[in-house]
Amino acid sequence: MKIVDVNEIKGTEREVEGPGWTSRRLLLKKDGMGFSFHETIIPAGAELALWYKNHLEAVYCVSGNGSIEDLATGEVHEIRDGILYALDNHDRHVLRGGSEDMRLICAFNPPVTGRETHDADGSYELVED
Repeated sequence: MKIVDVNEIKGTEREVEGPGWTSRRLLLKKDGMGFSFHETIIPAGAELALWYKNHLEAVYCVSGNGSIEDLATGEVHEIRDGILYALDNHDRHVLRGGSEDMRLICAFNPPVTGRETHDADGSYELVED
């Protein structure tokens, strides 16, 4: 059994930051669960162009607000507490913070190793063992 306290991750190597986001990696590839699990904070007003071409991601908003734009269709969807979105087709998208910081709970498959940051195209590199 694994017990993880997000407060013990803050300020460690499992807290990774980039322009417009902070990710606290609660479960990583080395934890052997078959997915990684993160708490991600998107500040109010942030805008991130992302494309997880090597990963599938499910995201559940637990606080704050913003939007996600599907770059293939131009559709924009509101994100707020209680909304889940799943990037099940390696969807190119723009994630925008709203009037409040968003707190998102995210699962990645395949799992990330922990130190990944977004490449120029907004993706994470796929790390093989």
